[in-house]
Amino acid sequence: MQTYYDPKDLAHFANVGDYRGDLFEAFMKWYSSVFVDGALERREKCLIALAVAHAVQCPYCIDAYTQESLEAGSNMEQITEAIHVAAAIRGGASLVHGVQARNVAERLSM
Repeated sequence: MQTYYDPKDLAHFANVGDYRGDLFEAFMKWYSSVFVDGALERREKCLIALAVAHAVQCPYCIDAYTQESLEAGSNMEQITEAIHVAAAIRGGASLVHGVQARNVAERLSM
């Protein structure tokens, strides 16, 4: 069964820059610098990226940052906790939007 997501497409990421290579190169320079050790180590940054990938539901990023996290020294317990953090934040964000629904319902009920 074919789906929209094909893991092989990740290998073609650089092709995004085919028509504006200057913009892609600028992005890649910035992107690469983000993952250099600083106040946070690369391992921590990869776990953050993996959590964000789950929150925004990007299968390509999930693949890439699962691998990056493992290569940076994370283990499955740390990876699992990062995913649960993302799920908790996403779930909480969904719940807090219930305030918006309540506000609309109260306004319409007047």
